[in-house]
Amino acid sequence: MEKDKNPYMISIVGEQRVDGQDDRIEVLTEGKYMMKNGHFFINYKEYDEDLPDKFFNNLVKVEDETVTISRKGPLSSQLILEKGKRHQCMYQTIAGTLSIGVFTKTLNNNLNENGGSLEVIYTLDFNSDLVSENRFKIDIEKKKEVENNEHIC
Repeated sequence: MEKDKNPYMISIVGEQRVDGQDDRIEVLTEGKYMMKNGHFFINYKEYDEDLPDKFFNNLVKVEDETVTISRKGPLSSQLILEKGKRHQCMYQTIAGTLSIGVFTKTLNNNLNENGGSLEVIYTLDFNSDLVSENRFKIDIEKKKEVENNEHIC
């Protein structure tokens, strides 16, 4: 699977708790998935309802105990999620760039050359004050090919 160009289906479930209020998003999108130099790469586009005519290009790099999420587009950011460690990361918003602390509690990497899943639980803090508790799970599987103009529903 060194440089597989076939599309993959990427399912993302994100959960966030802020001040006791829970929020959940679910996204199903087509993207690219490959392994290079022993690391997994997940690449997909994301559209933001606040900027409907723009999209973000997301790249998730998965190493042994570290996940790096780079988001490029109208607003860019990079999160470094390393199990048991806190990182200071820059996060662009419409109001400006913020420096946020990211502490990764759990990182479950069940990816292989065919796809799999990745789950991360982490907290975000600003000026050492807890902002949110977060969890995301990404499931990846090769997109099924359709033959003879049949549609998969």
